[in-house]
Order: sequence, then structure tokens, then C-alpha cells
Amino acid sequence: MLTEAEKTDWIFAGSLQEIQQERAKVIKGGIAVFHHEEQVYAVDNRCPHLGFPLHVGSLCDGILTCHWHHARFDVCSGGTFDPWADDVPAHEVRVEDDGVWVHSRSRTVRDAGMQLDRLKSGLEQNIGIVIAKAVVGLLESGVPAVEIARIGIEHGTRLSGGWNSGLTILTAMTRILPKLDKMGKLLALYQGLHHVARSSSGRAERPLLGKLPSGDVTQERLTAWYRNCIEVRDTQGAERILLTAIARGASDQELADMMLKAVNDHFYLDGGHTLDFHNKAFESLGFVLPEKKAQVLASLVPLLGNPTRSEELHQWQAPINLVEPLRDAFGQLTEDGDAHARRPLAPDEEERLVAVLLGDQPLATIDALLQCIKDGADPLQLARLVVLAAAERIVRFHTQNDFGDWIAVLHTFTYAQAVHETIARGGRPQLRAIFYGAVSVYLDRFLNVPPAARPKPAPADQPPALEELLQLMDQRQQVNEAAAWVVRYLQAGGDRAALINTLGHALLREDAEFHTFQLYEAAMTAYDHWNDRGDPFAERAKETLLLAAARYLAAHAPTARETPHTARIAWRLYRGEKLFEE
Repeated sequence: MLTEAEKTDWIFAGSLQEIQQERAKVIKGGIAVFHHEEQVYAVDNRCPHLGFPLHVGSLCDGILTCHWHHARFDVCSGGTFDPWADDVPAHEVRVEDDGVWVHSRSRTVRDAGMQLDRLKSGLEQNIGIVIAKAVVGLLESGVPAVEIARIGIEHGTRLSGGWNSGLTILTAMTRILPKLDKMGKLLALYQGLHHVARSSSGRAERPLLGKLPSGDVTQERLTAWYRNCIEVRDTQGAERILLTAIARGASDQELADMMLKAVNDHFYLDGGHTLDFHNKAFESLGFVLPEKKAQVLASLVPLLGNPTRSEELHQWQAPINLVEPLRDAFGQLTEDGDAHARRPLAPDEEERLVAVLLGDQPLATIDALLQCIKDGADPLQLARLVVLAAAERIVRFHTQNDFGDWIAVLHTFTYAQAVHETIARGGRPQLRAIFYGAVSVYLDRFLNVPPAARPKPAPADQPPALEELLQLMDQRQQVNEAAAWVVRYLQAGGDRAALINTLGHALLREDAEFHTFQLYEAAMTAYDHWNDRGDPFAERAKETLLLAAARYLAAHAPTARETPHTARIAWRLYRGEKLFEE
């Protein structure tokens, strides 16, 4: 017999006779009650897949079937026979004094531990709706976003194939979470985890090879061995050396120095992706457990088995030989960069160097960078100016170019930003990478012929509504229009944090491809590096980065928007909204 106190947790569904006659009834709280095979069962009335009302489904032999996509559930436990649909919450039922009572809370306790298990299952089976609902549940339970990202990074790096685009997207999206509102955070995490699951689908687990037997070997010797293995594309030897360095207790910076030296021994590997992936893997170490460091970093080694080495490509050799002048410049530098005091460049010097970087005299670019380094310029500042020049290429990219050429300017920009981030973490500055980025900026020069006009300031009484920017991107190829809108917004004193959040939603509401995620995170991170200055050159640099992001996002929208739709479905199911009735 239910006590009065207990009745507060239970819902009266009706008399047993009434339930028997109706066979299926929806009661308060959106719970479907069924009479089947002389028993009474209760489950959430919304199919966990997309919200179809289950009371209009079919119930036969204990299996409840949703009529929308034919997902099947055990009516007793709520367990699904179709993992893509997820389990439906089941509720306890009591029959007393010919009355049927249903507990208001499901038997399925939605605690954080269970949600983490669901996330792992969704990743392993590559089921978007399960991943999305797990992310919603974890965020609403107060689980830190980095812990959610950690599950995805550890999942992707333990599988064969090495570090991939999905892991890069997840790391990038985790890093920009502070710039996004609540829904933006949900979409960013889901997009990242979704791409990890997709990139890792079908791959087998890859056991680590193991470290070398213990011995008295220095970090310097391990670095030399690692570089030699990479030079001859011996990834197995390189992995054992890397794992040995980790077991010896090498710091993250020592490991980065070792691995990036090997990356930069050859020019602009795989169009910049190799260094960019290395940068993202080291950034991800801030999210994963310390004992997973070896797993994460070892996932990078397969990338070095057969990368494209740009010094072997025609455009780096002719009509101007860029390889030998670079090697001559490297010969005039200490390998790890000059250690003497660094002299910051003044804004007018920065402006002149960017003009050289954007010019059509590559030998002058190489000489200018070399002289700056010899004069004690800060490599971090030089790397930042290469990033800015690469962003200007995007701002001046003319839409008369082939659409695929957006990727060329994108590669240079994200590579240059990755170089900046590797230097910003400290340690040896890897000067060669700065030169590679600068030469790539030069090689992209034809994509600014003719140059797109940079939008001119347009006075406005007040900033336009941010929704207008999203509406522009509902139409195809509103590239210049989006840039003009951003300039108008900035000139009217619009809230830049709100603009950055809106640009994030312009990305996250799309079925964006890998490079678009790269672009947004790189542009917003680069933007932050100019925030500590208020001089005109720095303000123009920030405007350039926002324009680059807006133009690229507008060029790649709209899409079918299927991926974010899944995340929104998960959010609305969590909130108890009636999707089907709409």
C-alpha cells in the first residue's frame, strides 16, 4: 500500500480495468502505460531516437516497435535491439487496490558515470544520437567539458591509423569553448566527438610497441636517433625511441622539441598538416590523463611514414628555386635559434615586414626574416606576423578563383598559426617552420590576383543585429557581403565577444568539413594574441582575423545541417519537448 508520502513520487495512471481496455495510455509526465500479456508496463512516451510517440507504436511478444524508424525496445526494461536508437527510459509500475501507479522517475538512473559509459559506447559504435545525448546529460550534470573531450581523445588515439582530422577538430573545439554560449558549447563538443567517432570507425586497437630496454642514454641522443628514424621513414624505430623518452621522464617541451625537429627537417610536410596535427596533439595533453601521454604522442608517429616533402615539389623548385636559399638561410642560424635577448619590433616595422611577406619577391622575404632573427627579433612575434599575412590572403581572396583554392590559403593560415602556438608553449623556437610558412604565403600570391577589395568602413548609428549575419550565411556565396557586414558591425562598436560567438554558431550549425573547423579555431586563437595591444596596427590585425573567419565561413555555407540537427534533437529530448507533435 502506497503511503501518502510515497504518493508524491507516484502518478496514478487509472484503474487496472481502464488500462486493460485502452491497452496504451499516456499519463502525466509524458509516460506511456501499456497492458500486455496480463502485465502493466510504463516507458517514456518519446522514442529515444527522434521523439516519435511510442503509444501509437506496436507491441507484440514483449517488443515495442516505433513506427517512425522501426526501432524496437523491450517493453519491460526499455532496452533497445537497435543501438542507433538508444534505450528508452522505463518506469516502475505498481498495481494496488485495482489502481495502477507509475513512478514519476525512470528506473534508469541518469548519473554522470552512466553517461560516460554511453558516450564511450556511442564513440565505439559511431552512433550520433547516443553521443549527442551523452554530451547533453554530462554537461547538464556539471561534468567539465575537458573531461568529456578526454573520452574522445583517448578513444581516437588508441586505435590504428594515427592522429586524424577528427581528433584535431575535437581538440580545436574544446579550446574555443570559453568563447561560446551554452548551446555553442554543446554543439562544439558534439561536433568534435562526432568527427572522432567517424574518423575512427572500423579501426582496430593499436598496441604500443614498447620502449627500449633501460640504459644510460641522454635526451640529446634520443632526439638524434628519432630524427634519423624519421629521415628514413622508420616509424617503428621512431615509436620505440619516443616511448623510451617518455619513460625516462622527458618533459612535454623536450618531447615537442624532439618531434618537431624531425618534422621540420623537411619542408612543409603534407601541406602543413603534419605540424598542425603535432601542435593539436600537444594541446590535447592538457585534457587527457598523464598516463595516456604515450598513447596520444605515439599516434603522431604514423603520420611521418610517408608524408609529402615540399622541397621535392615543383612549385618550391621553379620558376624560382626556393629550396637552396632556405637552406642557405638555415646554415646561418643556430639550429635552435639565437639565445640572446629578444628585441620586439615596433608597429611600423611590423607593417613593413607584413608588406614584404605579401609581396612577390620571395628571396627578399627570406632575407628579411633572416635579418630580423640576426638582429634579435622575437621568433614568436615573427611567427605572429606570418599568421597575419596568411590571414590577409584570405581577406583578399577573390571569389573568381576556383572554389577549391580556398583550401590553399586555409592551409597556409592554419599552418602558420600552429607554428605560432608551438613557439608560444616555450622551448626551442623551430625557426625553420617560420620560413616555411612565409614561403607558403608567397606561393599563395596568385590567389590574390586580382585581390578582393577589403571592405571600407560604413558608418552606422548602431550595430546591426547579429542574426543578420547568420541570415546572410543562409544564402550561398555571400562572401563579400559577410565581410562588409562585419566591418559595419565593428565600426558601430558592436560587441566583439558576441560576434565571435555568432561566428562560432555560423560554423557549428553546419555540416562543416575539417578545414572550416581549423579556420575558426585558428582565427579566434590568433585574435586573442593581439588583445594586449591597442595600437592601430594591432586593431587592424584583429579586424583582419575576424574578416578572414567571416569570409571563409560564408564561402562554405549553407550545408544540409544534419549533424547539428542531431545535437539539437538530443537537447530537446533531454528538456522533455514534444518534437513529433510539432
